[in-house]
Amino acid sequence: MATDIARREGGSSGRFKVTVVGAGMVGGTVAQLLAQRGYADIVLVDIVEGMPQGKALDLMQAGPVLGYDSRLTGANGYDESAGSDVVVITSGIARKPGMSRDDLLKTNMRIVESVTKEIVSTSPNAIIIVVSNPLDAMCHVAFDAAGWPRERVIGQAGVLDSARFRTFIAMELDVSVADVSAFVLGGHGDTMVPLSRYSTVAGIPIPELIAPDRIKAIEERTANGGAEIVSLLKSGSAYYAPASSVVDMVEAVLLDKKRIVPTSVLLQGEYGIEGLYVGVPVKLGARGVEQIIEISLTDEEQAALRSSADAVQGLVDAMERLRSEA
Repeated sequence: MATDIARREGGSSGRFKVTVVGAGMVGGTVAQLLAQRGYADIVLVDIVEGMPQGKALDLMQAGPVLGYDSRLTGANGYDESAGSDVVVITSGIARKPGMSRDDLLKTNMRIVESVTKEIVSTSPNAIIIVVSNPLDAMCHVAFDAAGWPRERVIGQAGVLDSARFRTFIAMELDVSVADVSAFVLGGHGDTMVPLSRYSTVAGIPIPELIAPDRIKAIEERTANGGAEIVSLLKSGSAYYAPASSVVDMVEAVLLDKKRIVPTSVLLQGEYGIEGLYVGVPVKLGARGVEQIIEISLTDEEQAALRSSADAVQGLVDAMERLRSEA
């Protein structure tokens, strides 16, 4: 990272540079939250003419009120993003009524692959954080397109899922979320694996505080956390919590925090899983994934993680089939 640091210090602002690809609700909120932190300049990239430029200008004009000097730039191409330290990919379409899984995969595969190739060309030293859905499958697309080490192409899923788990635990016990620590492993979706045994309130394992049937209900609500919000909104999906979770990961990288967070990473034998992006705890710092943390699982937990990995494998197999048919 020495060359990166030298480049940043030589920049006009002296701040880090983060590009957010996709200026929709998640991407725009990521840009807003990052700007408020004050340590990064942000480039918003989107194919819709005027939208990233308008959001960037609006956020710049909020700076004097909120007290930040971060510079925001909107663009429809990637020249302005050159030399980014972190690139967040939020671009892609959401699944619409009547749309098949294959249609969603085919469209988002094309988008994420194209975006990643642009990133490789303009920001060869960046860390990529994938947010596009289906998350774990899109991590595979970005990894293949980038040709970079697995440590530099990761996916945001577990931070969000764990935040939802922590929220529901705090609500159940009527305690501060600041005292709640929780872990969720596996793919981002209804096959995720909330680890109640490793989840605590002020260091006390939650099985000591919450009845088994209530823990089960909280785990199920966590797994369906995104769908619950979609059903309430009627149109659209969650963006405040996903964006906040992305910023948590970006900050861990930029500030070299060495945070232990659940992250979608390409496993190469860890947890008995080979060649799949699955959410597991990692040490996240300036080099991206600096260590994959292997914790001991019960047979039941290991089976649940394997089932979650199988669901990711199903998406990967579907993408391979779609490529062969193209």
